[in-house]
Order: sequence, then structure tokens, then C-alpha cells
Amino acid sequence: MKKTLCLILISLITFITANYASAIEDTTKLTIKDAVNIAVKDNLDIKSIRLNLEIDKNNIKSANRLQNPEIGTFFNMGQAGKGNPQQIGISQTVEIAKRSSRKKLAEANYELTLRNIEYLEFDLRMDVREAYTNLLAKKSVLTTMKEQEKLLKRMLEQTKEHQKSGIGEEIDVLQAQLLLNQIITEVNSADYQVRTALYEFNKVMNCPEGFYDTAEDKFTPEYKPLLIPKPDTNMPEFDNISQEAINNRYDIKIAKQQIDVAEKELKDVIRKRIPDIELQGGYSYQNASQSEEGNFKHGAFAGANIVNIPALYSYRPEIANAKYRLEQAKLNYASTENKALNELRKTYEKFLISQMTLRNYNENLLKNSAELIKASRQGYIAGKIDLTTLVTMEESYRLISVAYTYALADYYNAWNAFIREVNNEDFTIEEIETL
Repeated sequence: MKKTLCLILISLITFITANYASAIEDTTKLTIKDAVNIAVKDNLDIKSIRLNLEIDKNNIKSANRLQNPEIGTFFNMGQAGKGNPQQIGISQTVEIAKRSSRKKLAEANYELTLRNIEYLEFDLRMDVREAYTNLLAKKSVLTTMKEQEKLLKRMLEQTKEHQKSGIGEEIDVLQAQLLLNQIITEVNSADYQVRTALYEFNKVMNCPEGFYDTAEDKFTPEYKPLLIPKPDTNMPEFDNISQEAINNRYDIKIAKQQIDVAEKELKDVIRKRIPDIELQGGYSYQNASQSEEGNFKHGAFAGANIVNIPALYSYRPEIANAKYRLEQAKLNYASTENKALNELRKTYEKFLISQMTLRNYNENLLKNSAELIKASRQGYIAGKIDLTTLVTMEESYRLISVAYTYALADYYNAWNAFIREVNNEDFTIEEIETL
């Protein structure tokens, strides 16, 4: 019974693992530019939000409406009808100075919705870039770990050969095996992180028609495919960037449009105090039995009323609130602009620091560590250094390699954060080609 249960569990685990691996492998590889374009086109949240534009278009039509007419009748019964006419007519309320302000307010809200959608689309593009970069970073770490695993397997074989030839001891083999087992565990952990990052990337994409992956399996010396300048590129001065950023930022455009909406809302509320005119007209007649002369009489009637006179209620609370909302919108604009400059400066300086860090890796750490580990491996093969020294050097080299990968990821993310604050995905620098 226990054996049968174990076999069932093993089969189930094998089935789940196979299907899980199949799902991971069944992906469409995309460049970062393609990923961004597909997300903006097919992202479910963006599709839903875009429907707000259609709603606002209908709100404009609704705001531009004319008041519906009313049809009424007036009949006198019995002796009350003697000498009095019967009436069938229509009345129409004509709004004074309200319809145009209501329509302009609806149009301003439409523009506000449009600005918000532009911002959300740009935000999505940046989220996709960051998720793409993060996935690529995890895959690069996994690649580095697998390369280290191959090297440690080779070192284990060399250690065994040294033992057979009498150069090494059994403890060296055990130490090499322990180090290999450790790296295998780290490879498995790195593989799990890649899978997690892959699902996070597709969660950001949020496109049900596909399951996507990066076109590359690790960071490459080519920066242009990932829409980023080289680490040795000279950045322009902050003051040369800040004004362009203020002009481009969607949140500032939104804050400015909110002022426009608040101004038009105030006008719309004030105009509600203007009285309207009600026009009336119709057909009037007297039957022969109710006419004093004993014959049928008929004709027309017309009239007019002034309605919605702000005598008992003058919309003062609504006007006061509209003024407060306008003041809030102006304060929000000033606050948004001030925060934007601080965020931009922060990301600008962070990118400069990430540039210096990456240049240090490229110019010093990577080159020196590669030369050192090469010499150490040759020295161990020749019997000039012991295994403990080589293991220490291998560990240091692995840590530097992984740290370099994360430094690359930080560099890409710092650039993404910077252009997010600039609000210009096509931001260019004089010393580099247009990305």
C-alpha cells in the first residue's frame, strides 16, 4: 500500500513538474521595444481605462443636451366650462447661459481623462521595461551560476586526478564536492528566481493572448537593444534637463488640466443662478354647448414664465466648494511641480552613481579578478597552490561576477527610473545615438 502511494505521488510530482516546465518553455521571446508596444496595445487594464474616453464623449453629448418639452392639456368640466376654453399645448424650458458652460466642463473632463490615460500608458511602458530588466538580471545571474557549476565540476575532476597521482588528498576531493553541491543549490535557487521574475514580467504585461520572455538570456555588451546609453556616456547638466522634464511630465500636465476643470466647474455652478425662461403655446377652443354664443370657437394661446429664480436658494454652498476645489487644484499643481524636481534630481544623481559603479567594474574589478582566477586555476593544475586557496579565489570571483550582474541591473533600473521622472522614453544625450 505504501509503495503504491509513493508511486502515485512520484507520478503526480513528475506530471506537475513536466507541465510546469512546459509552460515555462512555451514562451514568445520579445525585445524590450516589442514588449513595450505589445503591452500598450493588449494590456487588459489599459483597454479598460481607455473606455473612459468613450464614456466622456457621451458625457459631452449629454452636457450639450436641450431640455425636453412638456405636453399638457387643460379641460373645464360642467358649468366651469361655460365661456372658458379648453387647451392642448406644449411648454419648453430654455436654459440661459448654462448649456455652453456645462459642455465646456464635460470637454475639460474629457481632456483630463486623456491626460490620465497618457500617463498610465507611459507608466505601463516603464513598468514593462523594469520587469524586463529584472527578468534579464535574474537570467544573467543564473547563467553566471551555471558557468561556475561547470568550472567547479571540472575542478572536482582535477582534484580527483591529483589524488590519484598523489599530489592531492582525499579531503581535497571532499572539499571540492562540497563546493560543487553548494553551487548546485544556488543554481536551483537562481532558477526559481528566474521563473518568479518571468511570471512577474507577464503579470505586468497582462496580455492574455501570450506568454512572453526576454529575447536575451543574459546582459550583453550591447546597450542599445535595451534602449540605454553606455556607462561612459557623459550626462548633460541637471539644469539642462529639468525644464524639459517639467514640460514633458504627465503628472504636471494632469495637475494643470485639473485647474482647467476646476475653473470650468466654478463657471458652471455660478451660471446655475441665472433664471431660465419657460415658453408655452398651443391650441385653445370652446365647444358650441359651452360657448355663450352657442357656436364653436377656437384659436391659439402663447405664454412665457421666468423659472428657476434663485430667490430661496442661490447655490452659495456649491459656489464656495467650487472655489475651494479651484484653490486645491492650484496648490496641487505647485506641489506636483516641486515634488517632480526633487524626484528628478534624486534619480539623476542615482544614475550618475550607478555609472561610476559600473565603470569601476568594467575598468578594474572584472579585468583584475578574471586575470587572478585564471592564474589561480593554472597554479592549481600545476600544483603551485593548494585547493583551499583556489576555493577562496573561486568564491571571490563568483561573488564579483554576481555583483557585476546586479550592478548592471542597477544601472538599467537607474536609467529607467531617470527617464520615468523625465517622462520621456525617447530621451537622448548628445554624445550617444538616438535610442
